[in-house]
Amino acid sequence: MTVEAGENDAIRVGVSTVIFSLRSAPDGDRLMLPLVRRTREPHLGMWALPGGWLDPAEDLDAAASRTLAETTALAPSYLEQLYTFGAVDRAPSRAIAIVYWALLRSDLVDAQRAVEDAPENVEWFDADDLPELAFDHGRIAEYALWRLRNKVGYSTIAAGLLPDEFTLTELREVYEAVLGRRLDPSNFRRLLEGSDELVPTESFRTGKHRPARLYRYNGSA
Repeated sequence: MTVEAGENDAIRVGVSTVIFSLRSAPDGDRLMLPLVRRTREPHLGMWALPGGWLDPAEDLDAAASRTLAETTALAPSYLEQLYTFGAVDRAPSRAIAIVYWALLRSDLVDAQRAVEDAPENVEWFDADDLPELAFDHGRIAEYALWRLRNKVGYSTIAAGLLPDEFTLTELREVYEAVLGRRLDPSNFRRLLEGSDELVPTESFRTGKHRPARLYRYNGSA
């Protein structure tokens, strides 16, 4: 969220979003998020979460989508309200941040980054290795990552990072990237094959090894 309210302004409400996606790296997929370099004081030149002020005529979900599109040109595949941050000293003037967290499918990241009007002051960073952020955005990003890592263990939230159809290996790699640790392939496969969350398709992914069956998430699970 960008804060430039004057000293005599009333309490303002902003909407910020922590958006996660997977990016390819030499050692495997990494969980990353985009940050926006500030072009004005306070915290000129520092990195911050994308966001903006809430328009009185829009609801919160619409504000989150709008401010994310305006600052990063990205449209997430999953968006959920995370928390409200309202410490008195979180910004030079009194401001409350309603924070969302979002997921962007890995197969859409590069395509969306290629949008001609995408801001030049946006860069992707490793979720576990962020620079110092403006305001309290470091604490916000840390909380969002903690929330994602907890939710991936009991929900189908990983679907927000995957194409509609995927192999079990691709799904395991998503879990590993989110959790930040390796998982035993055999145990992972047994756990998910016995679940009603996944539906096997009739399609296969071909490559260097034997064809791998594609799965999709069960929308009713």
